[in-house]
Amino acid sequence: MNVCALVLALVLAVCAARSPYQAVLQHSRIRGRQQGPNVCAMQQIIGSDKKYFTNCKQWYHRKICGKPTMTTYECCPGYERIPGEKGCPAALPLMNIYNTLGGVGATTTQLYSDRAKLRDEIEGPGSFTFFAPSDKAWAALPTEILDALVSNVNIELLNALHYHMVNRRLTSEELRHGSSFASMYQGFHVHIHHYSNGVVTVNCGRLIKPDQHATNGIVHVVDRVITAISNNVQTLIDVEDDLETLRTAIAAAGLTTMLENEGQYTIFAPTNEAFEKIPPETLNRILADPVALRDLLNYHILKQMQCAESIVSGTPMETLQGTTLEVGCDGDQMTLNGKAIITKKDQLGTNGVVHYINELLIPDSAKTLLELAEGSSVATATRLFVEAGLSPHLTGSEALTMLAPLDDAFRGSLTMTPDMKKLMANHILKEQMSSKSLYHGQELETVGGLKLRVFVYRNNLCIENACIAAHDKTGRFGSMFTVDSVLTPPMGTIMDVLKADDRFSLLVGAIQTAGMTELLNQQGALTFFAPTNDAFNALPKAELNKLMRNRQELTDVLRYHLGEGLLVSGGLGSHTRLKCLQGDKLELGLRNYTVYVNKVPVAATDLMATNGVVHAVHSIIKPLRESHELFQKVIRSRSSRTMNQSQ
Repeated sequence: MNVCALVLALVLAVCAARSPYQAVLQHSRIRGRQQGPNVCAMQQIIGSDKKYFTNCKQWYHRKICGKPTMTTYECCPGYERIPGEKGCPAALPLMNIYNTLGGVGATTTQLYSDRAKLRDEIEGPGSFTFFAPSDKAWAALPTEILDALVSNVNIELLNALHYHMVNRRLTSEELRHGSSFASMYQGFHVHIHHYSNGVVTVNCGRLIKPDQHATNGIVHVVDRVITAISNNVQTLIDVEDDLETLRTAIAAAGLTTMLENEGQYTIFAPTNEAFEKIPPETLNRILADPVALRDLLNYHILKQMQCAESIVSGTPMETLQGTTLEVGCDGDQMTLNGKAIITKKDQLGTNGVVHYINELLIPDSAKTLLELAEGSSVATATRLFVEAGLSPHLTGSEALTMLAPLDDAFRGSLTMTPDMKKLMANHILKEQMSSKSLYHGQELETVGGLKLRVFVYRNNLCIENACIAAHDKTGRFGSMFTVDSVLTPPMGTIMDVLKADDRFSLLVGAIQTAGMTELLNQQGALTFFAPTNDAFNALPKAELNKLMRNRQELTDVLRYHLGEGLLVSGGLGSHTRLKCLQGDKLELGLRNYTVYVNKVPVAATDLMATNGVVHAVHSIIKPLRESHELFQKVIRSRSSRTMNQSQ
């Protein structure tokens, strides 16, 4: 089958499928088609006997729960092989449920049906659904439980088997997500979940061989022995000594009633040990703050019920707190945010499922600013904030925003000096903000008393020279913006910046000769690619002398280095054009973290000024070839006018 035909077949099959399980079954049929009729391709985890009908993603990744898989080929449900013929051409003969159990890997269930005197019922007339535990499911039961069942076959074993039965035929298509059906044991319900990845569970046991039809019903082979459920998830928590701290926190947050009512919750329940791992001052602060406590607990509760067997890869899932957890798996272990912290799985209640975890998950919304910083890649900034004596701001209830530079943004000595203290204070804004609410030209006041400007570019959002490098983190009272640079707040005009830097002494003289001092001192927004002394000294002496004697030509050259608008290095894309005061356009680019202007590398970027920004270059910038002639014409024309006026 060519690729186009295969893709078309897959699309048509998925569209025609009436349930997620049917969709993966159809996909497996198409993948197994080359092996003959009615052959299904299965993904088997290497080193285990776990097999799955798979979707496209699993097929191409060849992994389930992070473990490599191999492809095996089996007869699709309801078919069997004929010796000497390809594939599985023959439909299985329909038998009663009792005999069907023997042919689908549920011989232990068949044996126990005999012992419990259930055989007559499942051989006789009727229409039943039997969720039949596989042979391995019975073998996996704890010895004491199995002994209790088989020692009282007429009551305990019969009741257990009846709980696996529903008094009507239910195909996989009718096993809809979140549905429940009265079992044949005192009407206790079995709980069905039919997940979007095609996994179907009953009481969190995975159906490994669904839709095995019989004359008097249908058999679904399940990977565990299921037990009757009568308690809600709150009751499960109430009776567990290891969840005592969680129980107290739930009551304090007013969530008890919610967990007693109807729902489909998944609770990642922190054990007492998990709470004990948290520093006492942090835990006491959260327990004493109703808003933070509610956010903390809701962060442990998913909006939908998620059994462990439904997870085949990491998937973000929304919590009641509003953010997401990545629920995944690593082999047989269930994971949260990539960590194997789940110690007990699938404690099922009537309104959800509880998984025990040995670490407390603290959402950003319950953290102080200092805790937000400590959990991010800004260790250097965090240390400097503390050393600068700013901890009271970062641990209190002030509404603030922290600008936290990445670790590699810091250069040189990091000794705590008065200037460093002032600098770090200017990395804290007086309001709690969202980066999405910032706009171009906005001014932000810091706790250090400075006003910082906001610059919005096509590809970035910057506060002075520091651009946002990650998504906001929003804490209990404050927010944290991770930025790519340490702030260099403006301390004067462009002219002040140049005069204060010895590298630009020749440029300062040229500006004064050209009569441009006032331009660079007045209010505005300019970008100056400022030639250093090295740039002037690199010119032939005769050319430099000529340039310095011709005021108009010097003015044109300097104006060619001045761009309209304030452009910091973080606002550059791979190719940016900036109109200069001379009238032409400068071609800017960014390669290997170096800024180029007309192919000249910029030696130092983002020297901030109140009326613009200075970027240092070690060469006089000249027009690129296509605009060079126009530039020369402009200079000659202006020089000619100057000479005529002087005559």
